[in-house]
Amino acid sequence: MKYIGAHVSASGGVENAPLNANSIGANAFALFTKNQRQWMAAPLSKSSIDKFRENCVKYGFAPHQILPHDSYLINLGHPEEEGLSKSRAAFIDEMQRCEQLGLDRLNFHPGSHLGKVDIETCLRTIAESINIALDKSTGVTAVIENTAGQGTNLGHTFEQIAQIIHYVQDKSRVGVCIDTCHSFAAGYDLSNVEGFYSAFDHFDNIVGFKYLKGMHLNDAKKGLNSRVDRHDSLGEGLLGLDTFKVLMKDPRFDNMPLILETPNEELWKDEIELLRSWEK
Repeated sequence: MKYIGAHVSASGGVENAPLNANSIGANAFALFTKNQRQWMAAPLSKSSIDKFRENCVKYGFAPHQILPHDSYLINLGHPEEEGLSKSRAAFIDEMQRCEQLGLDRLNFHPGSHLGKVDIETCLRTIAESINIALDKSTGVTAVIENTAGQGTNLGHTFEQIAQIIHYVQDKSRVGVCIDTCHSFAAGYDLSNVEGFYSAFDHFDNIVGFKYLKGMHLNDAKKGLNSRVDRHDSLGEGLLGLDTFKVLMKDPRFDNMPLILETPNEELWKDEIELLRSWEK
């Protein structure tokens, strides 16, 4: 079964995210458990935690249908001690917030070397950051999102993701989220059937589908191998609709959250219905 949703607002409290997801006909959703552009946040209240759990049960959202995302400020590969320590503390807090909410995965961008260390050193630092966070949390999988490779961001090749996983000690608690726009911008041509299957066969060989814990379904404003991260609404970008038709019929993407991060949230309900129409 396909679990399809969007990255919905948690404004007013995390407990509102399941309501917002239900309102667009989703059976999956993503959310930020705190303000994604601030380092610090007040702890989750018992009331918010209880209401979030209650609303998830009420609207039929199990943990494997939910893909929370961490703060954009976090850089787990930061080459400087102060930035790294701050990022690791924030990431641990995010993992623990997921644990409190009863969620079983946390999606994050792996990190950037900022031009100050080599790629291998940065990948090892990212993995060590994950190891530290796993030691300080329970039951939550750290889900690495592939990037477009913009600037000095790592994780844009499947090989880099595999290298991070290689250095993670508890491989039962590390996973991957593949973003279709990021993949295209990084040079994986998902815009046609042959390219789609070639890219995901390569992913399976290098990383392994057993690690895939979610997807971000976004069309792309910028071209193949552009290294520019610009999402577009489904069918309005350079990927086109065939990418998503193929994905919806592929059982390898069953039983995980498939999350829209397309720019026009007024289209989310229609996009979810469109995706569902191709599953049949």
